[in-house]
Amino acid sequence: MKIKLITIPNLLTLGNLLCGCAASVSALVRSDLHTAFWFIVAAALFDFFDGFVARLLHQASPIGGELDSLADDISFGFAPAAMLFTVYAASPAAVAWSETVVTAGQYLLFVLAACSALRLARFNVDTTQQSEFTGLPVPASALLCGSVAMLIASGHAVIWKEALLVGTCVVSWLLVSPIRMFALKFHGFGWRGNELRYGFLLVAVLLLALWQLKAVPVVILLYVVVSTVRWLYMRRAANKE
Repeated sequence: MKIKLITIPNLLTLGNLLCGCAASVSALVRSDLHTAFWFIVAAALFDFFDGFVARLLHQASPIGGELDSLADDISFGFAPAAMLFTVYAASPAAVAWSETVVTAGQYLLFVLAACSALRLARFNVDTTQQSEFTGLPVPASALLCGSVAMLIASGHAVIWKEALLVGTCVVSWLLVSPIRMFALKFHGFGWRGNELRYGFLLVAVLLLALWQLKAVPVVILLYVVVSTVRWLYMRRAANKE
């Protein structure tokens, strides 16, 4: 079996991976969370275009799919966890914990990377995630955690260590949860069938225009809330049939 490693889609995927590496270094070595966040955004763009180009050039391959998941866990699992790891150290605590407990809590933040890996592994073998997702997509998780860490480091928010830890655990659970979340994959460009997607994008654009980077966590949380309400409604409707 001939395996072609060097293709344009695979190079784009490697761009995603390298951005994740750069984001991690920016966070852990330089404590520059603003730059780290933008590297994650760049990784998300590479992640979007590698699949698009693979379909356009008919170069989709099993190795490309595996490489994509490996890159995603670095860029959207490890890198945002590294950002949280860094900002946790400088955040205040609500309780005067011992140094051992504080250090354990800091390393526990990497549960985000572990759950991201589980989320990606499930996606690779789950054939039901073509038009919607099971659990929070890892790019959304990364943008949520990365933007929160960046805003804290920039002085726009103050969050206790305990809240950071609990929030990270909640996001980690969302990654592996059974909640079905809608995908921004349009069925044509008409309104019918795309009402939720167009509506969500409109609100997201308005929020970003008003609040700029401060709106990023709000947009992701809105996505989670809307998806959860939709999932619960559909489950209730299915149980009545």
